Amino acid sequence: MIDRADFYAAKLTYETDPSDVHAALRAGADIVVIDVRSDEAWAQGRVAGAVHMHYNEIASRAPTEIAEGTAVVVYCWSPGCNAGAKGALEFARLGYTVREMIGGFEYWVREGYAVEDADGVHHRPVDPLTGIARVRTHA
Repeated sequence: MIDRADFYAAKLTYETDPSDVHAALRAGADIVVIDVRSDEAWAQGRVAGAVHMHYNEIASRAPTEIAEGTAVVVYCWSPGCNAGAKGALEFARLGYTVREMIGGFEYWVREGYAVEDADGVHHRPVDPLTGIARVRTHA
């Protein structure tokens, strides 16, 4: 039987969340965020700065587009979507250090992080059920 501490340590090796990804990007971490959803989903909006690579294109595209040794974070729609796990599996098979962003695009948006679409980069309001709403003060 696996020890509980070992289980959670392993889980954190393979998963991350929107807040940790956002913090890593702000700190300048050398990671590539990959959106593994469909073209239609990508067009609706994505993590600002993400690369679009549908999970069934990873085996053919990643070796020529993502440098060997690059840390990768993949995401799909939400906790109800397993495309992120499919994408992570493909990157792992290719030898990349990969983590799945739990919560997916849904929680990225709900936590108020930058979203990009054809109109540019936007910030949607923080959902108080998932993040701390920013308090605005007037001078």
